[in-house]
Amino acid sequence: MYAVPDHTGKTAVITGANSGTGKEAARRLAGAGARVILAVRTPAKGEQARAEILAEHPGADLEVRRIDLADLASVHAFADAVLADGPLDLLLNNAGVMAPPRRMTTADGFELQFGSNFLGPFALTLRLLPAMLAAPAPRVTTMSSGAASFGRIDLGDLQWERRRYSPGLSYAQSKLADLVLTLRLAAVAEERGWPLMSNAAHPGYTLTNLQSAGPNLGRDKPRRSLLGDLRILPHQGVEQGAEPLLFAAADPQAKPAGYYGPSGRLHLVGPTGPAGIPRRARDASLNARLWAEAERLTGASLPAAARAA
Repeated sequence: MYAVPDHTGKTAVITGANSGTGKEAARRLAGAGARVILAVRTPAKGEQARAEILAEHPGADLEVRRIDLADLASVHAFADAVLADGPLDLLLNNAGVMAPPRRMTTADGFELQFGSNFLGPFALTLRLLPAMLAAPAPRVTTMSSGAASFGRIDLGDLQWERRRYSPGLSYAQSKLADLVLTLRLAAVAEERGWPLMSNAAHPGYTLTNLQSAGPNLGRDKPRRSLLGDLRILPHQGVEQGAEPLLFAAADPQAKPAGYYGPSGRLHLVGPTGPAGIPRRARDASLNARLWAEAERLTGASLPAAARAA
């Protein structure tokens, strides 16, 4: 098991920290001495996760705060509270939704996967930058997916209003957009001389409630999904699946603009190693246009002193 380096004195925000890879990352960062803010949509589930982590690490410094990444007002309120706390060392953009069976929308009218998986984390990251830049060596680690390799960013129809909605392709687009966020933020940090590290991770095929929760959104009765039936493929538990996220967020060897995932069979399981970044995530022109559109849609922007020339 990957040993998280000592993080005593550091503060981390982890979205989706009540279950899956987020909860595992919270458990291990707290065990390494970090103060961890469990950023969750349902506080009761966050408190349950907090209690379970405290049972293992009685001295852990854990706080549950509510955020709904599908509601920009919630994102803004959460960010304002964190900014009032002072410096922030780590932001782990872990939470997400995968493959709801029909097109659904966020509180702000965005397609649910694009809104929750990209626009919400985008707005959160930019609004928390002042707190992160007040820390000595801050990191933003964003969870992507191997599905990003199949993604295409359609600037003419980001919200799947014109095309026939595809649960899988919509998810892939949102996760490709997460890599765009990662790479562009890393470039801005380098241009401006920030100490900020922006990188990304993916969990391979890690068994969490992500595979069942999304496909059953809006259904009266749960159904088996194709994603659940894919367990014939190599798969792993959250202890291993959270390690790329932890490596990217905490390890001294992690690099700016790095991308990390399982290095074993089909890159679905195994120890953490470098992951290949899809060519589409490196399209500078497309990425600049997506960034500008995300700023317009969310109302979030880089601090004035850090805007790209």
